[in-house]
Amino acid sequence: MNMKYLYLVAICLIGAMLAVQAADKPNVILIITDDQGYGDVAANGNKIVKTPQMDKLHDEGVRLTNFHAGTTCAPSRSGLMTGAEGNRAGVWHTIGGCSIMREHFTIMPQVFKQNGYSTAMYGKWHLGDAYPYRPEDRGFDETVAHGAGGVGQTPDYWNNDYFDDTYWHNGTPQKYKGYCTDVFFSEAINFIETKRDEPFFVYISPNAPHGPYNVPEKYYNMYKNEELLNETQKAYYGMITNIDDNIGKLEQKLDKLGIKDNTIVIFTTDNGAAYHTIKDGKSKYKYNAGMNGYKGSAFEGGHRVPFFIRWKDGNIRGGRDVNQLAMNFDILPTLVSLCGLNNHPDTGRDGRDLTPLMRQEVKDWPHRYCVVDNNRIQQPEKWRQSAVMDDNWRLINGKKLYDLRKDPGQETDIAKKYPEKVQEMRAVYEKWWTYTSREFGRYEAYKIGAPHIEETCITAHDLHTFAPVTWDQSYIRDPYSSKKPSLGTGYWMIDVQQEGEYEIELRRWPKESALGFSDTIPQLNTKKPWLETKPAGIKVDIKSAMLDIEGIHMEQNVDVNNNKVSFKAYLCEGRQHLEANFIGKEDKKFSAFYVYIKKVK
Repeated sequence: MNMKYLYLVAICLIGAMLAVQAADKPNVILIITDDQGYGDVAANGNKIVKTPQMDKLHDEGVRLTNFHAGTTCAPSRSGLMTGAEGNRAGVWHTIGGCSIMREHFTIMPQVFKQNGYSTAMYGKWHLGDAYPYRPEDRGFDETVAHGAGGVGQTPDYWNNDYFDDTYWHNGTPQKYKGYCTDVFFSEAINFIETKRDEPFFVYISPNAPHGPYNVPEKYYNMYKNEELLNETQKAYYGMITNIDDNIGKLEQKLDKLGIKDNTIVIFTTDNGAAYHTIKDGKSKYKYNAGMNGYKGSAFEGGHRVPFFIRWKDGNIRGGRDVNQLAMNFDILPTLVSLCGLNNHPDTGRDGRDLTPLMRQEVKDWPHRYCVVDNNRIQQPEKWRQSAVMDDNWRLINGKKLYDLRKDPGQETDIAKKYPEKVQEMRAVYEKWWTYTSREFGRYEAYKIGAPHIEETCITAHDLHTFAPVTWDQSYIRDPYSSKKPSLGTGYWMIDVQQEGEYEIELRRWPKESALGFSDTIPQLNTKKPWLETKPAGIKVDIKSAMLDIEGIHMEQNVDVNNNKVSFKAYLCEGRQHLEANFIGKEDKKFSAFYVYIKKVK
């Protein structure tokens, strides 16, 4: 018999077996909101915010009441996607080239895809903005995503402001009509409708309610007359209620398609509530579920977040609480178990399978310690804004000790009373640090010159530097509008895939803006209670440009009537440092805001 024929038959049989196996598996929808705290859900005690759909998930599903994410966006998402400690996966910061998830991890969508699932993500990724770190490079079949950690940040499409924006659809810019959260949920619902007859994994990750606090006016108006709230909170709560309405639309679609009972629905958030919402001192309602701390804090309010999961056909239901310590990196191993996936990780997992707790199949759960921290700097520091945790105890920064059973607000330090407990927990941290820091000496590098990638854009958002980072388009428009001028120097890591000649463009504005070096632009938007602005774009004096890649050094003058400076350089394969700088008045040197690289020969 023809061997080619046998090979084709074998491939068809394998495909058929995978299809049969997949047909019985549950669908999975993972919803994670941005900067929504534990206390920003009505079911968790908030008396003002309107969240009937989140409350319904809370009431129908299983609640992890002692569930912890990272203290900030990207490290939290890194842990969720990899099932590993976020820092260990290469993400300990939100900018500065330290928010790029290590390529060697097999992450959540890849595991689902390997098991016959269709995969899709909508909204915020924040784990790398160029190949091979984009969501479409990491296992998602379908993506609609904004850039970086928020709409309007430097890698995002120019002048996005939450309304009628341009997002990357499978890596290609596409204009969408409507409010960002509405778009992301609408696109997710469309995908689900097309995949109703096959198992799917859908990751819905709206950038809301992260600032800027832009929201449709009607949602602001829902809170307009709440006298206890400041103006920022009114928009913030409006953003949360808008998310809630979209969850309602999603639920209706699942019901209509007849797939609701066999769909695992998870709702959670990425860190504690943002302090920005109340920092003006005008708020009279600062509900945080009795916890100390906000986003970024090592105290409970910085990282304890809501987590609701419902799967009727899988007996994950009933409005039950799980009070044991749980981490966001537990979710991948838990889903692998719940969905019966074949899991072949090449990097190991740090999380536990929580299925026995969710199904009440175990009475005695092994004791565990876990650690969270906030190391939003280039080079992580031991003990920096850290919390060592078990079910009840918290050691903060290696010094202050709290027993949450008696002191849930972490008001009274009892370290002197329990020195042995402090030493025990400090020893846990030392082991954790040794384990998670092994790869701190290697930054991830964007790969340029891959055959299927025509051009790579690298932005100042990912610049390795100890100076202020130009991470938001506000600072592109006016580098002096930040607390300190965003005109620092630094470098990027690149990994050249093919030896040859490359064209490297340095720009002050992104390509899609069509702006030149000497252009200025007006302020974006008119300030309203539900709509923030970005500053006018100023002229930045630029005389010349410099390019340095390892032993290569090039310089040329800048024509201010142009919109770019182009260099050509012959590059060898491998990892290299790239520096791309402008020289301004008084010979001030600062990094280019946008760098475009493509192979030409």
